[in-house]
Amino acid sequence: MTMEETKKKMYIRQTTLPELGLKGQKKLNSAKIAVIGCGGLGSAAAVYLAGSGIGHIHLIDYDQIDQSNLHRQVFYHLDQVGESKAKVLSEHISLLNPYVKTSIDNRALTKETIHSQLSDYQIIVDCTDSLSTKYLLNDYSVLNEKVLVYGSLYKHDGYVGVFNLETESGRSSNLRDAFPQMPKNPVPNCSEIGTLNPIAGIIGLMQANEVIKIVTGLGEPLINSILIYNTLDNSQYKMNLKRGFSKAKIDSFYESEPYFDPACQPQEKVLLIEGVELKSRLGSESLMILSVIENEEVKHPFEVDLRMSLKKFDPEKLQPFHDHDIVVVCHKGISSYLATKRIKKEFPEMNVLSLKGGIDRFM
Repeated sequence: MTMEETKKKMYIRQTTLPELGLKGQKKLNSAKIAVIGCGGLGSAAAVYLAGSGIGHIHLIDYDQIDQSNLHRQVFYHLDQVGESKAKVLSEHISLLNPYVKTSIDNRALTKETIHSQLSDYQIIVDCTDSLSTKYLLNDYSVLNEKVLVYGSLYKHDGYVGVFNLETESGRSSNLRDAFPQMPKNPVPNCSEIGTLNPIAGIIGLMQANEVIKIVTGLGEPLINSILIYNTLDNSQYKMNLKRGFSKAKIDSFYESEPYFDPACQPQEKVLLIEGVELKSRLGSESLMILSVIENEEVKHPFEVDLRMSLKKFDPEKLQPFHDHDIVVVCHKGISSYLATKRIKKEFPEMNVLSLKGGIDRFM
């Protein structure tokens, strides 16, 4: 059997659809897309897009596989913990469909690097859990006339939309038409607030479905709206959007906004405490432990003196502990580091450290 015959047999179930056919399959085979984030959303979207025959899938993720994420990142395994998500996902795709080209980038997406990372791809699939990165992707896509397939999760809800798609009346709406400004207080991600695993797969597959529709011209893409799906009652509704942000206005945002994400930045060692050192100091009267984990039902591996979610964080409430050694904790050491920076900015003389790696890696 020749390679063309093998490929034809691989895609026979979808090319049998008269709406798609061989013409639509050729469009899929010629498409180049970039998937940003290879976690629950990205791994599901990328694998199904590979199954459909997307010609080239570029995977961007700086993170490694973590055991606490395997319940929703089901294309990874326990023996791969600590390995690059992008690399492992690329290998999985190659085994699934050797006719799909994959490339990977293990760098974090930043304002300084985004053009070199995404300039070759016309369709960008946003599978990140970082608000600042989402706004960066949105603004970059508008300014460079790229299509952005948006996806996000919050507890039991999932969100999907197609931004900046070219239509007869101009480019469709974008993220800023729904939420003009990036929230001042960060929204907790899945690691901090928790999630059930099916929603990640559902939304990731919806994103893959939108990419296939855009590439082939089938159906109606989710433009000028955001679809919101709730897993608890299977309800869904669309938030309709009106185009209100011109390219010039978004350009002004892009010029001034740093799109800073502490999760993608190196942490200062002088503001960190290792789990081993914290363990040796537990029980000390001078030690005060502050948890910034959103979910108050989360159990900590040690006693916590004060809880204050990052959303409602107020450094002034730490005044009574001015003479203590304060250790801030969260799940992965990201929110706690951000809180530590805010405390040091407000009270430079205060002794405050962030638990490196969070309670998920506490030893």
